[in-house]
Amino acid sequence: MKLHSFFNLLQREVAPVSLSDEFCRKYGMHDNSGIILNAGEEVSSALFTLDFSPRAVAYAEESGCDVIVTHHPAIFYGVTRLDTSSDPFSKSLAKCLKAGISVISMHLNFDSAPCGIDSFLMQGLGGENEISVMNVLSNGGYGRVYDVNPMPFSEYCRKVNSEFRTSRSVFYGEGERTVYKVASFCGAGCDEDSIKFALEYGADTFVSSDMKHHHITALTQAGCKVIQLTHYASENYGFERICRLVAEKSDIPVTYFTDENYL
Repeated sequence: MKLHSFFNLLQREVAPVSLSDEFCRKYGMHDNSGIILNAGEEVSSALFTLDFSPRAVAYAEESGCDVIVTHHPAIFYGVTRLDTSSDPFSKSLAKCLKAGISVISMHLNFDSAPCGIDSFLMQGLGGENEISVMNVLSNGGYGRVYDVNPMPFSEYCRKVNSEFRTSRSVFYGEGERTVYKVASFCGAGCDEDSIKFALEYGADTFVSSDMKHHHITALTQAGCKVIQLTHYASENYGFERICRLVAEKSDIPVTYFTDENYL
């Protein structure tokens, strides 16, 4: 299968890079999604993994995969120098070039796709249909508020850790209080705008990652319970499900690598 044919499959079945471009234009974001490294036009098997990490590259090489699909861009900003003697990124890039492993990154477009990472986060947290979306796009969006089946916060926290296969979540709130309405944002989605959005739509629980202390205190002081997932857990959940969708449509074998160190 040609590399560009596989890339077009990802765009067709999940979301085109143009959705990322729209996100950046409309909301002042930066991204670098697309084919990051073309190490050869023919691909015979693909590996999905959240990060372009040395462990993922080693797994791809051992498994005979000749294209890696990451969520976080393998190259986000311009690269000024490569040093294969000490820099892990340079070593990984050189290893891919030597082994003929191409790299595709699908970031904001896969976050905001109708069946994207942010939508899967909502589903994992017990929501089915959003009441509102914060960053609305022509097809999809990012940041959601939705109803869940009511339950005590302590029970809800246990279910979250189990569903997202993590023990590193941090919870703020009284365990006996009931969860009714949740606002969630995959990745590092907590800022003044997302807090305002969540509170305006009556969310009693806020879920995101990489949260700053003053944002946590602002939420709890407003009466909102807070769940801070690891960044990896909040996005690995949906990216793995996207991988399964692609595998069903692909003419080549597709596998998934989870780095348990970051869950």
